[in-house]
Amino acid sequence: MRILVVGAGATGGYFGAMLARAGQDVTFLVRAGRAAALRERGLRVVGRDEEWRIQAELVTAPELAAAPAPYDLVLLSVKATALAAALDDLAPAVGPDTVILPQLNGLAHLDVLNARFGPARVLAGVAKVVTTLDDTTGDILRLAPLAQLEFGEQDGVESARVRELRGIFTGAGIDARVPEHAVTAMWHKWAFITAFGAVTSLTRGTVGEANAVPGGTELATALLDESAAVARAAGHPLSEAERGASLGVLTAPGSPMVPSLYRDLVAGRPTEVEHLFGDLVDRARGLGVPTPLMDLVTLQLRVAQARAAA
Repeated sequence: MRILVVGAGATGGYFGAMLARAGQDVTFLVRAGRAAALRERGLRVVGRDEEWRIQAELVTAPELAAAPAPYDLVLLSVKATALAAALDDLAPAVGPDTVILPQLNGLAHLDVLNARFGPARVLAGVAKVVTTLDDTTGDILRLAPLAQLEFGEQDGVESARVRELRGIFTGAGIDARVPEHAVTAMWHKWAFITAFGAVTSLTRGTVGEANAVPGGTELATALLDESAAVARAAGHPLSEAERGASLGVLTAPGSPMVPSLYRDLVAGRPTEVEHLFGDLVDRARGLGVPTPLMDLVTLQLRVAQARAAA
């Protein structure tokens, strides 16, 4: 199976490297600067008492456009802010039988992908991994044990191609799961990641710092309840077990965890505010669900985005 990984960042780089290390035919679609760094240093994964590298196969968008060839699987692992450009870049790799597995948070990208390539080519997917890029070396830093993929057909049918992909991922040592309904899994991840991003952004601190002061735990709980209410109104309620697991992460004493959105915010970089929060509060209004706290963090992030753009 020929696999194209769009982006060699913290998420796509990690899962793509796992597949390549297992002997799969993997190529990374990257920008010229990232390609130069990876050719010199290799794609390295460090942390959690591990350190390993692969010499990645690389292609840039002009190179792919000059010699278009369909891939069997496209792993789409970019920030939502780079989605439009990434779709143009990967288009020459999409053939009649290509399967696209997005690893973005939120749901808006499914509509974009369906419109561009047709829903028959697009799976629903969720990536759960705690990694980041080292700003100095470009290495992928693995910060916690969690590294999981959940995916499936958008209509919930367990197809032969989904079973085949699960076998490939599992064979590469990836914890790959096919939930009962992958779109529901996306909603549940979205509810968690917006609460996670909101509590750290509003308090300008880690999970542990937010919960160490009066009102922090109550804020985290209220934020999760708001996002979960939107998911429930959309027909994708969180179970009590899922709510409890998410709340356990959001209220963990002393936790150093922050999401990538928070790291982008404090560094003055663009954030996924519209994809994650703007879309959520828009859907909440359409469903008649009040989200005053999510409205507040959306406004705050929009102001920060405008400041960064200026």
